[in-house]
Amino acid sequence: MDFQYLLQFVPQLAQAELPAFDAHIKMAPVERIPSLTEWSSQQINPKQAAVMMLLYPKDGITHLVLILRNSYNGVHSSQIAFPGGKFELDDPDFAFTALRETEEEIGVVMDYIEIVKPFTSLYIPPSNFLVHPFLGISKQELVFAPQASEVAGIIELPLQVFLDDAIVVTTNLDTSSVKNSTVPAFNVEGYMVWGATAMMLSELKDVLIKHIK
Repeated sequence: MDFQYLLQFVPQLAQAELPAFDAHIKMAPVERIPSLTEWSSQQINPKQAAVMMLLYPKDGITHLVLILRNSYNGVHSSQIAFPGGKFELDDPDFAFTALRETEEEIGVVMDYIEIVKPFTSLYIPPSNFLVHPFLGISKQELVFAPQASEVAGIIELPLQVFLDDAIVVTTNLDTSSVKNSTVPAFNVEGYMVWGATAMMLSELKDVLIKHIK
């Protein structure tokens, strides 16, 4: 998709009504569905995090950036994710967290990103995080500088490929709570993107399809 073509729809995207649960459930593992509605922040006191769903031009074509996390001893080891991370006490708000973490993880300076809209927050039971996604746009071509301690690789996904239903698949995975579970996923360059990232991608996809003609 031509990036200049996308830009004319940014005002509509900023005002878009979010599908929330209706989008998340499309890509939710069966065991995760109850957690989409049946939890209370007062009872579980989740940790807070924010991520950036960043659209930008590459050779004039709109792309979405994802990262491959390093292997480590944790529930999100070696997974595909959005750049982002944990809310810090001196962060003024979650949007700043998403901007700061994006700069730290992939080297995109905060000032290069325009926040378009916050998307629906999503609770992740295995890590007890409540994640706040933000749609951001950079109007200039980007050079990424991955943070070696956090990021094993950068995936630059053309938006037109992301919006194609052909990359939506089902796959068998061993999750943190269920073994040999069949889950919906996005097949992105051979990587299976599932769980929370897939659910956030699902909401982004629904909004883009509805508002970009």
